[in-house]
Amino acid sequence: MKSVKCATYEGLDAKVVDVELSLTKGLPSFTIIGANSSIEKSREKIKSALLSSDFKFPPKRISALLAPSDLSKNGSQFDLAIATTICLNESREELSDWFIFGELGLDGSVKESGQIYPLILSLANQSLIDKAIVPYEALEKLSKIPDVAFYGVNSLKEAVELLQNQSVAKANNIQTEEVYPFYELGDEKYYYLKEYDEDFLDVKGQEVAKRAALISAAGFHNIIFEGSPGCGKSMIASRLRYILPAMKMEEILDKAKIQALESREVEFKPRRGMTTTHCSATPASVLGGGSGTQAKIGDVSIANNGILFFDELPHFSKSILEALREPMQDNQIRISRVSQKSTYSANFLFVGAMNPCPCGNLLNEHKECRCNELEIQKYKNRLSDPFLDRVDLNVVMQNVKVDDKPSFSSKEMHKMVLDANIRLQQRGQKNFNGKMSDAEIEEFCTLDDEAQAVLDMAIQNFALSFRSIKKVQKVARTIADLDASMSIKKSHLLEALSYRRR
Repeated sequence: MKSVKCATYEGLDAKVVDVELSLTKGLPSFTIIGANSSIEKSREKIKSALLSSDFKFPPKRISALLAPSDLSKNGSQFDLAIATTICLNESREELSDWFIFGELGLDGSVKESGQIYPLILSLANQSLIDKAIVPYEALEKLSKIPDVAFYGVNSLKEAVELLQNQSVAKANNIQTEEVYPFYELGDEKYYYLKEYDEDFLDVKGQEVAKRAALISAAGFHNIIFEGSPGCGKSMIASRLRYILPAMKMEEILDKAKIQALESREVEFKPRRGMTTTHCSATPASVLGGGSGTQAKIGDVSIANNGILFFDELPHFSKSILEALREPMQDNQIRISRVSQKSTYSANFLFVGAMNPCPCGNLLNEHKECRCNELEIQKYKNRLSDPFLDRVDLNVVMQNVKVDDKPSFSSKEMHKMVLDANIRLQQRGQKNFNGKMSDAEIEEFCTLDDEAQAVLDMAIQNFALSFRSIKKVQKVARTIADLDASMSIKKSHLLEALSYRRR
């Protein structure tokens, strides 16, 4: 019995599938076990490819098993794996450590299918694959995936010859010249970019908002900007992604996998993504779901390890905002279906932008607000206290003045963020400050005596909830990291309290 490996998707992650072949005596037949109807229909295509490649179809009962059989499978990437096991059923070559991907043409040619790229990305991210036979036309794109040896083939005959001569077979990865700066801590490398297509130098004034953006980026703290139209809320939000922390290789691969699944242009650049959601979006498009048996991912999962930006925040439906509380707190989203329950990662940095009132002029020094007090209160009440309690930084922005000058550039701010995160990692902390667990807060958010006295006073005067106290401590920890301080001092805590919602 011969077997090779292939893969299919279960949720967002690739699962290894063993392609096993058995030939027994009996009336000639060809059966694929453990496959859905679309894979079973590929039998005639595989037969034609074998005959076109001058391979004789064995006059026996052929049973191909895609194991585990209870795992739902789809896609045409199994064609080449099944065909090669048939061709080499009597060979003495060991095949079980090979991954084989490819769709077969009727003439025996090997073609790329849409699932191969994201599948191999996911397998590489899980360290489950070290070598694979793939379509030659996909080789340039696949070669960007690190630590995997790829053997590109144009036809079934080439794949069989390669497996028959494994001792002399050489990987033909196409070398890429892209090299990105990184720093190394322990055995882990952290990659980043020094390219700033949008620069904070373009933002005049708004020093408080830019300082809050710096803290948000350094600690992955959720943030809301409130201000009149044109004051720079969206400008700051769009530049935030350029100063986010460096990325581990598994995060780069995970981002590329999501892009491939969403049929977006895939880039291996070590820059965290930004997902912008419109207020007219449906709950399924934001949170995930859909009408099919397999729950699809939404914007909260697409934004994993990056930014999720909600402009015009109060105009989003109440159901979306309240459902958003779970991923903002737990960094994952759970979607239930009758036949399946799926959990997807949603470790994003939430950025919101909103006007101070329906007409937007409440904070404008030059325009008169047209809203009455009831309308303003109704507008702000669209955001519930439990939702706002999950936001670390609340920033009220003023109008820009003509003589305002820019201060820090994105390059300078990014350097501050990288330095702060190196300090975080050197003290043995695994999560960003904004994503710390209670145990990590207890271990790493140590306050000096003055800071503790200020916190005790704030708890008493502002009636801070338990979650709010933790948020203040986490923000203060990031401010201390930016200040290169081992402990949280009074000044750090006072600044953290200044960003709390009033």
